Amino acid sequence: MKTIAIATNTFREAIRDRILYLILVFAILMIGSSRLLSLLTVGSEEKIVKDIGLASISLFGVATAIFVGVGLVFKEIEKRTVYTLVAKPIRRSQFILGKYLGLVLVLAVNVAVMTCFFYALLLAKGWMDFAITRAIVLIFVELMLVTAIAILFSAFSTPILSSLFTVTFYLIGHLSWGLLLLAEKLADGPGPAICRALYRILPNLDALNVKGMVVQGVEVPMTQVFYASLYGVSCTTIVLGLAVLVFRKRDFL
Repeated sequence: MKTIAIATNTFREAIRDRILYLILVFAILMIGSSRLLSLLTVGSEEKIVKDIGLASISLFGVATAIFVGVGLVFKEIEKRTVYTLVAKPIRRSQFILGKYLGLVLVLAVNVAVMTCFFYALLLAKGWMDFAITRAIVLIFVELMLVTAIAILFSAFSTPILSSLFTVTFYLIGHLSWGLLLLAEKLADGPGPAICRALYRILPNLDALNVKGMVVQGVEVPMTQVFYASLYGVSCTTIVLGLAVLVFRKRDFL
């Protein structure tokens, strides 16, 4: 119940944040302008609209997770409200989990609004394709993981540094496949082993990216969606566990 109370309060605070609405408006405008952009580019209009729409949901969702997520814990410390919370019979794990669930709920609302707007645009053009839902599900799983990463860094750093760390982590997660290519090109020695170890340790966000397959009309099996979601949730659980451990080490007395 305490975790739910913290999550509810976090959700209420987050939806009052102006930057949240600004990001959402930009996302909707981007999705809406995809029709115009498709007329100015070479290629299938339907594919371009779908590509821009899915990319907008993903990128603006990540922006929300980062810019709102990195300040969740820091604001409590800066306002000194965390001192009151830790003095009460509330576990620090409940505090972190409550903050996380509150932001995930905000992201769920944002993604739902953008998805409805996107589907309305596709329906108006007669391009309705429910395979897009599978891509959006994995986008949301990715947002859950990025949110956990943002909260992990916010547990011990400032919002600016946390944003920088989270963006870097996000980029590395989508480029981790390059570590295997680098390992093949490196000469014998510790280099290839280090690259392969980093590839296995770092979250592979590209495993959650099926936007290109959906746009090109390639079937995305439900088994792939399931295992990719399981992978994303597992990574999220590990990152949240690390966030709890880091937050427990902080001394607020």
